[in-house]
Amino acid sequence: MSLIVFPAIDLKGGQVVRLAEGDMDRATVYGDDPAAQAMLFAEAGAQHLHVVDLDGSFAGHAVNADAVESIVRTFPGHVQLGGGIRNRASVERWFDLGVSRIVIGTAALKDPDFVKEVARDFPGGIVVAVDARDGFVATDGWAEKSDMEVLDLARRFEDAGVAALLFTDVGRDGMLKGCNVQATVDLARATDIPVIASGGVAGIGDIRMLAIHAVDGIEGVITGRALYDGRLDLATAIALANA
Repeated sequence: MSLIVFPAIDLKGGQVVRLAEGDMDRATVYGDDPAAQAMLFAEAGAQHLHVVDLDGSFAGHAVNADAVESIVRTFPGHVQLGGGIRNRASVERWFDLGVSRIVIGTAALKDPDFVKEVARDFPGGIVVAVDARDGFVATDGWAEKSDMEVLDLARRFEDAGVAALLFTDVGRDGMLKGCNVQATVDLARATDIPVIASGGVAGIGDIRMLAIHAVDGIEGVITGRALYDGRLDLATAIALANA
């Protein structure tokens, strides 16, 4: 089984940024042309892209829509989009515009029936974000910590037809501390839903470890800062993941 490598484009104020531990006040700007960045990733061999409307995560609705649309028009592969998508109209609009998969986080905790409904109506199109702080689910752009444990949220959608779970250890995100491989593998083994790893990828070692565990149900890995800082070569990562 091969692992999908998702290079990440996080959008804040129309710019490409990375946050440290999900903190909007700790943003590093990496460019002001998201579509051009998407093409650089495509040229390195990426067939999948993970895009997050960070402003949208806090606002609860699309804020960087123009930037997202330019990415979708430009990138020749599959775009997976998250950030503030909390109602059916938003889901339908993005699918109509050519997004391949929608990532839903906050609404998965607060409105699970909505998520189950769209997962049923858009087979293979809905990813549930399971964002963890100390083992509990974080919501609203990671600003709030709930009292629901990660596995409980995952199991809520076991038979709902969601395409994957996107698991992020918030404390590692953007910190280059290394991915929380053990927690990711534990989640993948505990549920029937494929899991995408995210948060803290520091280099090729993380890709290698996650690829080994593809047999446990790890579908892919999202990487951002390591790519932008030059610690991880995307073409090398994709070749290793496919091997």
